[in-house]
Amino acid sequence: MAEVKMVIVMRKDLNMRKGKMVAQGCHAAIGAVHDSKHRDQRNLIEWGKSGTKKICVSVDSEQELMDTYGMAIRDDLPCHLVTDSGLTEFNGIATKTCLAIGPALSSDIDKITGELKLL
Repeated sequence: MAEVKMVIVMRKDLNMRKGKMVAQGCHAAIGAVHDSKHRDQRNLIEWGKSGTKKICVSVDSEQELMDTYGMAIRDDLPCHLVTDSGLTEFNGIATKTCLAIGPALSSDIDKITGELKLL
């Protein structure tokens, strides 16, 4: 089977603490796995067998994050957008922080995230 992976897309413009970024990325990954359970599970199973490859990339704005999310939805890929409640950062304002896409075929995800910079 072709390579399967997950890509986590993180907003750099928020200047989150490293621990906050890790927690947000974990929320996104878990959400995307749950989304993939409601779909054809072949990619989820292959991803688990092949080491659960995850790549972290970045965007510079909420608009870029939402554009990326829109492309994942358009291409019917499993994904999860995280909106932080703002309790520990962001002054109590709900803030879209990151997105996970996959597990899905690398070639399908790369069409959306292939040009984004590694985090």
